[in-house]
This record gives sequence, structure tokens and C-alpha cells, in this order.
Amino acid sequence: MTPRFTINVALSVSENQRGRGISVKRIDLHTHSTASDGTLTPRELVHRAQREGVTLMALTDHDTTDGVEEAKAAGTEFGVRIIAGVELSVNHNEREMHILGYNLDIDHPELRAGLKELLEHRSERNPKIIQRLRRLGIPITMEEVMQEAGSQVIGRPHFGRLLVKKGVVSSVEEAFERFLASGRPAYVKKERLLPEEGLELIRQAQGVPVLAHPVFLAERTYGELKDLLTRLKAAGLMGIEAYYPEHSFEDIQMFVRLARELELQVTGGSDFHGINRNARLGRILPDGAPLPPDQCKKIEEWIAHV
Repeated sequence: MTPRFTINVALSVSENQRGRGISVKRIDLHTHSTASDGTLTPRELVHRAQREGVTLMALTDHDTTDGVEEAKAAGTEFGVRIIAGVELSVNHNEREMHILGYNLDIDHPELRAGLKELLEHRSERNPKIIQRLRRLGIPITMEEVMQEAGSQVIGRPHFGRLLVKKGVVSSVEEAFERFLASGRPAYVKKERLLPEEGLELIRQAQGVPVLAHPVFLAERTYGELKDLLTRLKAAGLMGIEAYYPEHSFEDIQMFVRLARELELQVTGGSDFHGINRNARLGRILPDGAPLPPDQCKKIEEWIAHV
């Protein structure tokens, strides 16, 4: 059998370690709560992380830091170190790119103003989605969507969950495929920052910007990604989320190699949303395993001192 790992270390805890019941610290630097489109409150999320053995977790809700204070309080309660984070959606060549921000000063005036503006853009977009769904004969109101969301940050997954409850579709995935994804009849383009603006916003708040799940970018070859990452690094990018459940091991090898060549840090996260997505906290490799302890330690030390 061809060896699975050709990076510095094996990307899974060995079977011997699992069999002996050795406790392994886990990290997860990409999670979502009910402050955006997750299904667990920040406290519930941290409690779930603690039960999954996660000792370091970043709360990275979409375009908001509203859940961070609750998550930090829960972190003290449950013994999980919480990083104040965010996931910004930016416009890269008319496609969506996501940038994670870590160690943010959530009270920084520039960050608060920037996130408020993004929230206003969402508020302008959501009634248009309602109108399009109604034109398709689907009875739906803004009040129903707000109740489903339970937070200020309303996103398409909330529309999808409501359509499931109404019996219009059988799953959130079907809601996106039929109505909400780009090019579908209820899709409305969202106003977004440019990548350079998103990076600047995070850096202004003393944060650490990291490119999220690069597998979803249009750039797929090594050369294309190197050119893109070189430009983003010049604008302030500091890392790349190389470890991610939907990356293949071949993807991970390429992203780690790019990070080394460009002197970027590698990070990892599950993109946990609760019932919205098939993911487990702390399980951030393609085979559902956590990162091995030495990789966790390297990332944790970098986050602490960057």
C-alpha cells in the first residue's frame, strides 16, 4: 500500500495510541455558533468542544464577533482556551473567498465599524431573497427567517432550514441546489469587501489573517495558488488553513508545501456548524482524525506568540 503521509509527520494519531487510551489534545480553529449560521449557542459549542477533547478553539462566525464573549466565559467554565475570531467573506474575481481572523481585539473601532457595514449589506440582501422565493410561489416572511436565525446575522443556511421546516425541500443541501446557490432562482449577490480590504480590517484589529479552505478557490494548480498567495501575503496574509476535512491528503501536501515556500503558517479547523454540516469538532483531517499532538503544539505556539 502506498504510504498515506509524506509531510513531516503522520497526520493521524496511531492505532497504538488510540488503543492505549492516550489523551490527545485537539485544536479546532474554524467553528460557528448561533451568532451566525451555526446551530449551537457559543456556550453549547464550547461545551461540545470540551467533550470532544478540544483544548484550543477559535470561534469564527461569519462577519461577526458577537458570540466571542459568551464563548470565552464558557471556555473558562469548561477549560477550553478560546481565540477571538471571525470569518470574513470577500469578493475575489466575482467569487467568494473566506478569510479567517484570529486573536482579534473585538472592541477595535475599525473592526466594529467594518462588521456593522457587512451586517447592513446582509440586511439589504435578505428581503430580496424573500421576494424571489415568494415569486416562486413559496410563502415565506422575514419574521419567520429572523425567528429561525435567532441572531442578527442572517444567512442563506437560515433560509434553507426554514424551507425544510415548510416541507418545500427535504434538506438544506437541496434548498441550496434548487433555490439559494449562485445561479439559482432565489440567489442574490452579496456586497463584499475585496480581499485586501478584509486583510486590512483584520490587521487593524491586531488580528492574524488566514486564508480559509483554499480547496474551494478557482485557483487549483500549484502555480495559480502560489501567485494568489504571494499577492495576499503582500497585503497582509499570515497563514493558510491547510488542514480541513474536505481537503484530500494530496491537497494538504500541496498547501503545506506552498506555506513553507512562502513562509506562511499552516492552521486547521473543522468548519463545524452543528446540524448544518457533517463535521465533528477537532476532527479536521480527511479521514476524520484530529491533528497529531506535535502539529497541534506548533500551531498553538504560533497563535500564542504571533
